[in-house]
Parts: sequence; structure tokens; C-alpha cells
Amino acid sequence: MFAFNDILQKIEQEITRLQFTYPPKSLYDPIEYILSLGGKRIRPALVLMACNLYKENVDAAIKPALGLEVFHNFTLLHDDLMDEADKRRNKPTVHKVWNANTAILSGDAMLIAAYQLIGETEPESLKEILDLFTGTALEICGGQQYDMEFESRTDVTEEEYIEMIRLKTAVLLACALKMGAIMGNAPEAEAEALYQFGINIGLAFQLQDDLLDVYGDTATFGKNIGGDILCNKKTFMLINAFRLASDIQKAELNSWIGKKTFDPAEKIAAVTAIYDQLRLKELSEEKIHMYYNQAMNCLDSLSVAPERLNILKEVSARLMNRQS
Repeated sequence: MFAFNDILQKIEQEITRLQFTYPPKSLYDPIEYILSLGGKRIRPALVLMACNLYKENVDAAIKPALGLEVFHNFTLLHDDLMDEADKRRNKPTVHKVWNANTAILSGDAMLIAAYQLIGETEPESLKEILDLFTGTALEICGGQQYDMEFESRTDVTEEEYIEMIRLKTAVLLACALKMGAIMGNAPEAEAEALYQFGINIGLAFQLQDDLLDVYGDTATFGKNIGGDILCNKKTFMLINAFRLASDIQKAELNSWIGKKTFDPAEKIAAVTAIYDQLRLKELSEEKIHMYYNQAMNCLDSLSVAPERLNILKEVSARLMNRQS
């Protein structure tokens, strides 16, 4: 059984070996750039870890794992362009280093490269892996579309928001785990249990991300606090603030959302004060714990020896331990 750090090291070595040799080289420079920025490599790690639950040799899962990581970075490249983001992992984004047209075209090439890598899956598993990946890719596009539509809506429900983050964030984690299980020849029911583990841990992770954006510590969270409040993002907390607020509190929230010019610190403090009054931190924590516990129940349902599950429990703890 591989240790988590051994799996990460294996993935990094394989990523450095990736070569994009088709001309023109300028098409692939942005791809090499974004892959060189690093990141947690959680998705390809989950592929190998899930495979390793059932097989000691995970080599057959490496190419699909790399394909998933290239695809993930493709989504980041296009997300940065759509959001007009200046930074990714504290480095300039691709469209800032080059331009928007280059980012679009190189992103398209990344998607094709992801399919090429996944296409190198062993023949007996190829169709199942491709079907899973293609369905997941379409779901992620749907999640991104919902996210964009929510920007101009004032009536987003909690259920709609949960579905959006399921599609935008959780399904790729779930795909990685099920992909690894398939490559490890896991029983179908166990591959599905790992998929549901991924969905639940993904929902818990994204809800915690929302929570830490308001109540986190910049030094440990790695982002400035209050960004979601400043851009009026429809998060779990804002949606529930409108659901639970008094008329006076709703009027204040609407006033802040409608302002075009404001002092950022003042807006963050005012909206956070309403969240405090409505005990939304506690409500969020309850929801996070619910999904986290459901994720652990999915793991505990597996026939795998408990000590072999420790690596996935360790990674789950790491994902959730970006503390306030």
C-alpha cells in the first residue's frame, strides 16, 4: 500500500514527463506553464489511491489519472478567463501572460490532450472510463453554467446551490475515485460507494471553502477573507441569510449588494455581523459535518480492510483541515 506522499511524488514525476511535441510549440507553452504552477494534485492522487485499495500495482491507472489532472487544469484555465482573474497560485494567469485567444485555444488543446491520455487506458476498462469521464466533463460544464446564471439571480435556493457545487466541484472528485476503483477491478457496488464518498467529501469541502471565506484566517486559508461578500456571490451563507433574515436585515443586505462604491472592510464587517446574528457559521458547520459524516459512512461500507482505508481518511482530513 502506497503512502499518500509516495503517490504525490509519483504523480509529480509523471507530470514532469508529459511532453507536448506537436507544432507549433507556442500552442503548448501555456499548457506547460499552468501544469508547472503545481497545486494539490488531489484528483490524480484519488485515482491512484482508489486503485491501490484493490491492487498493489497502480501503473495501469497512471495515464487516466494524468488525463484527469490535465482536464482539471483546463477547467481552471477557462475559469480564470471567464472570471477575468489575474492570479492563479500566486502567479499570473494564462490569459495575462499571453492573451484571451491563446488561453481559449490552448485550453481546447488541453481538453484534447486529456482525452488522449485517458485513451491510453487498458482496453478492457477503456469504454467504462471514457463514459465516466465524458459524463463528468459535461456535468462540470453544467455546474459552471449554473454558477454564471446565479450571478444575476436573487432567488437562488439552497437546493439549487448544493446542486451547482455538486456539479462544479464534487463530481470530479467522485469521478477520480470511481475511475481508480474501476482500474483496480473493484466490485461495482464498491466503485459506486467510492463515487458517493467523493460527492459527499466534495460538498463538505466546498461548503467549508464558503465558510472560511468569511470566518477563516488569511494566513492559513491562503486567500483574502471576504471575497465572496465583496462580489455578492450566492453562497450557502448568503442564500440562508436571505431566507432567515428579518425585514430590517434583508433591507441592509440588499443595500450592500446594490452599492457600486463602498469601503470593502465596512461591507465585509456589516454582512458578517448579519451572518453572526443569524448564526450562519453554526448552520454551515452542521451542514459540513453532515456531508463529511456521510462520506465516512461510504468508506466504512467498503469490504476493504480498515487499515487500507486510512489513506483516504487522511486525505479527507487534510482537505478539511484548512482551519480558521
